Amino acid sequence: MSTPPTPTRRPRERSSPWTETTLDDGSGTPLRVRIHDTLADRAVGALVVHFHGGSFIAGDLDSGLAMARLLQSAGATVVSVDYPLAPDRPFPAAVESGYAALLWAYRQRSRLAGRDARLFVAGEEAGGNLAAALAMVCRDRHRPVLDGQLLVSPMLDARVGTASMREGHAGASGCRWARGWCAYLGCGAGAEHPYAMPARAERLSGLPPTQILTAEDDPLRDEALAYAQGLEQAGVEVRRAVLAAPTGWPCSLGAPDTGAWGETMHHHLTEFLAPGVQISRPACS
Repeated sequence: MSTPPTPTRRPRERSSPWTETTLDDGSGTPLRVRIHDTLADRAVGALVVHFHGGSFIAGDLDSGLAMARLLQSAGATVVSVDYPLAPDRPFPAAVESGYAALLWAYRQRSRLAGRDARLFVAGEEAGGNLAAALAMVCRDRHRPVLDGQLLVSPMLDARVGTASMREGHAGASGCRWARGWCAYLGCGAGAEHPYAMPARAERLSGLPPTQILTAEDDPLRDEALAYAQGLEQAGVEVRRAVLAAPTGWPCSLGAPDTGAWGETMHHHLTEFLAPGVQISRPACS
C-alpha cells in the first residue's frame, strides 16, 4: 500500500463551461461527447478521453462530470464520452464507440489541446474497464499511440469474488456489479475476451504507462491491484496508490463534493499528466 502523498491544493473552482458535439461511430446512432477545455496553460498539453462509471448499465455525461472536472483541474483538456449502455448494446459496442471517440480526439488534438498534445484514456469504475480495454485496442490496431491510461477504481473482473468485495460488504452494490457484468457480457460469448474483462488478459505487454487509483474501502480494490501487478510483471510502467478510508469509492466518484480524498487525488492526477513525467518501474520478482 503506498504512502499517501502530501496533498497539493487544487486551483480555485471557476466557471468551466463545456461544449458538446456528436460523432459518427458507425453504429447508426450519434455518439455524444462533451469537451471540457483545460483550465491550465495549453503548454501542459494533456488531452484525456474520459469514460464515466455506472456498471455498464447506467451513467451519462452528467454523472461523470465530477471526474471530468478533476481531470480538468489537473491541467487536461477532457473529452467525455456518452458511450452506449448494456443491455441494449452489450460488449463490444461501448469499446467500439469509445475507439471511434478516441480516434476523433486524436485527429482533433491540435484544435482541442495543442499540436503536441499527449493523449490519455481515463475512466472510473466501468469507465476504467473501457479505458483499459481501449489501451489494448490501440496497441493491437497500432493507432493512436497513447501516452498513458488512468484507471480509477476500475471494474475489471466479472467474477466479483475478491476479498475486498467481501470485506466491503458490497451487498446491493455487489449485486449491481454482477448485474452490470451480466448485461454487458450478454449471452457470455465475449466473457473471455480481454477487451471485455481486462483482468483476464494474458498479454499485457506493450501497454502505455499506467496510473491506478483505488482506496482502502473500495470493493474493487483487489482487482485493481491485481491488474497493476500484472502490468508490472509484463514490463509496463505503473504508478499505483491506495487512498486512505473513508472514500465511499466507487459510488462517491460521481458526487460533486469529493470530500477529503479530493486533494490527494488531484495530486496524483496532476503528477501523472505532467509533461515529461518519469514513472519508475519496480523490478519484477
